[in-house]
Amino acid sequence: MAYQHRTRIVITGMGAVTNLGHNAQDTWSAMRDGRSGISPIDLEEFKPWAGKWGTTFGGQVKGWDVTKVIEFREAKRLDRFTQLGVAAGVEAVAHSGVDFAKGDLERAGVIFGSGIGGIITIEEGKDTLLAKGPGRLSPFTVPRLMPNAVAGNLSIRFGLKGPASTHATACASSGHAMGDAVHTMRRGEADVMIVGGAEAAITPICVASFGVMGALSTRNDAPTKASRPFDIDRDGFVLSEGAAAFVLETEAHAKARGAKILAEVVGVANSSDAHHITAPDPNGGGASRSMRWALRDAHLNPGDIGYVNAHGTSTPLGDMAEVEAVLAVFGDHTRKSKGGRLLMSSTKSVHGHCLGASGAVETIACIHAVAEGIIAPTMNLDNPGTKDDKGNVTGFDVDLVPNVARQVGTGAGGVKYAMNNTFGFGGHNCSIVIGRWNG
Repeated sequence: MAYQHRTRIVITGMGAVTNLGHNAQDTWSAMRDGRSGISPIDLEEFKPWAGKWGTTFGGQVKGWDVTKVIEFREAKRLDRFTQLGVAAGVEAVAHSGVDFAKGDLERAGVIFGSGIGGIITIEEGKDTLLAKGPGRLSPFTVPRLMPNAVAGNLSIRFGLKGPASTHATACASSGHAMGDAVHTMRRGEADVMIVGGAEAAITPICVASFGVMGALSTRNDAPTKASRPFDIDRDGFVLSEGAAAFVLETEAHAKARGAKILAEVVGVANSSDAHHITAPDPNGGGASRSMRWALRDAHLNPGDIGYVNAHGTSTPLGDMAEVEAVLAVFGDHTRKSKGGRLLMSSTKSVHGHCLGASGAVETIACIHAVAEGIIAPTMNLDNPGTKDDKGNVTGFDVDLVPNVARQVGTGAGGVKYAMNNTFGFGGHNCSIVIGRWNG
């Protein structure tokens, strides 16, 4: 059973702007249906180096009109990652039905995450500096590029005067933001928080930098097949942009205003690999600690978890390390050969890697898993396993929900608790346990 002795934290609203959809519902529908949001990059700033890119595709958010959420003049003062994050936050607040004007604004806050922040502004600023000189830089350069811009702008928009901060822990950023908000509310410092993550890093420097590291897939002839977590032919991740946000409330606050509760955050934890600045611990030691500690925080046993939303980036080392970590924590509950019932999938197979926004985007899949009993699939998973330097293949003894969503229902055989994993460069690991709301 989940803990009952401390403040329960519930989710009452969600929002998103991703390459799968311009709101949370469309994003989830595409995850569930296995529809890819990965396509060739069509940005003007990439054209001067046409023919020189090792990777020519990504997870762009296309066809999105920011002015439907943010007035044009205000939007011009915001970097794209802030535009995405603010829009996701506005949707989450509207979805929750919370009216901040009727509450104590000193008891409401916002914690967001971004791995890179306003990199578009930085690149544009450098171009302007070189071409036109220092006097031609925009006075909005600093407030556009700072990673805390989403948290600041959401606080200003809704008048939130409580705790406000930002996490920048690479791909674990939004997971850490959500965990920090949970701890803040458990300590009694806030009743309601907007949390999430935002990233807009499909830029020449980012694509080139990840490319020279060998981190990106180069499957240019088939972009929608490029992100293939846990498949033996995976060759790197797909860089994507996007944002997702949630409204978290204490149980008492949500019930007092008659809110519809979507799910509960029952456990959070984070750890460090202390191994390498970019490569994961090959044995998954740091990841397994994060998962164990999240279970301990939730007062749950490994067998209580029905679904793990994997970090699953589609890199050869990362996917293998995560499988090792999950097997270490969940044991035979994971192993198909032993009748294990744990399900695990990576939705990055359709939306790619949103870096610091990943944990937030993928929390959408966890909420629907516990609330609706639907597990989003791992697409492009034709041959699960890993390949060593000599070409020898070892399979994964895990049910990775290949290529088709799984209907498990919300009864006794359904998923009552789901775990979301996010791991970042620097060895940062974060695990969050989402529970079905039982009132």
